Amino acid sequence: MGAVNLLDFDLDGLAAFCDGLGEKRFRAQQLFRWIHQKGEADVSRMTDLARSLRDKLPELASVAAPPLLSEQASADGTVKWLFDVGQGNAIETVFIPEAERGTLCISSQAGCAVGCRFCSTGHQGFSRNLRTAEIVGQLWFAEHRLRQRLQLADGERAISNVVMMGMGEPLQNYAALLPALRMMLDDHAYGLSRRRVTVSTSGVVPMIDRLREDCPVALALSLHAPNDALRDELVPLNRKYPLRELLQACDRYLEAAPRDFITLEYCMLQQVNDTPELARQLVRLVRGLEGDAPALRCKLNLIPFNPFPGSGLQRSSADRVAAFAEQLREAGIVTTVRKTRGDDIAAACGQLAGEVQDRTQVHKRMRPIRLHASPLQGGLQ
Repeated sequence: MGAVNLLDFDLDGLAAFCDGLGEKRFRAQQLFRWIHQKGEADVSRMTDLARSLRDKLPELASVAAPPLLSEQASADGTVKWLFDVGQGNAIETVFIPEAERGTLCISSQAGCAVGCRFCSTGHQGFSRNLRTAEIVGQLWFAEHRLRQRLQLADGERAISNVVMMGMGEPLQNYAALLPALRMMLDDHAYGLSRRRVTVSTSGVVPMIDRLREDCPVALALSLHAPNDALRDELVPLNRKYPLRELLQACDRYLEAAPRDFITLEYCMLQQVNDTPELARQLVRLVRGLEGDAPALRCKLNLIPFNPFPGSGLQRSSADRVAAFAEQLREAGIVTTVRKTRGDDIAAACGQLAGEVQDRTQVHKRMRPIRLHASPLQGGLQ
């Protein structure tokens, strides 16, 4: 097997690789289509490639997704795959079928260094960034696996939407993320629209600006709190990039974004961030009424918390979630409550932990969230 994994290359990268072999760009396009559109890993079956290229490629390169460790199917049709990324680490990929679309949730890191309090992945610690081949390899594997299983005709796609909401903070692995995004969008590969590819971030402000310039796809922000005091506790990255700077970056991003709004993700935590006062603060925040943060065109997505051992947190009751959502809607903010999918196979939001080695022992030294009233401006009731 060749030393180079062709899943690491977007089309420009593959063209440069082929140029190094003395081949013209159109050969790279042919190869690109065979790999991504047809899901072919065996060069000998790529019949329209020049014989000379087919003969030398196997010695130089391969097409290889991360090895599959397991596959689980939920009662609701959700599918979770566990992939081996070496050194005792694994990543998880989740497919969510719906009537009008099929969404694939992709991981960008083995573990996560951000350490959000409500996320089981962060509690496992951080192992390493994934390579581009390991990111796009999840899509390559899932798309062609599902096409076979669903017996789709040539040209039919199983996956219509991709969300970078799996394990890891995508914008902390930007060098590998960018070529993967470009492959997802390329008409010679998966041909997804920018509106149907979403990068979710906990708020890496400089890289939000980079993404706006390099590859503006849909953006989701893991918000989870309407003030800095509480967000510092729930999303530690907020201490580096506080809400004012973060919302300004989101406002700049909208200048190039394929959608005219940012999705704000808000994980509902019982008696932590789900009170009427905090709903009022959230309305003021997105309307630009707090400090000098800009008004933000957004949609709110309320996410039921999925409990895991050691978090010290509980899911908000259905009544509290409904009341919180109603306050936002009455204020004119488009608000949805995410339907929990795949929780019977630990594939739901915040549950993706894989088999990541516990680098930090975070869960053994969790401190309680400070729930006193003053920094939360009376937020607990």
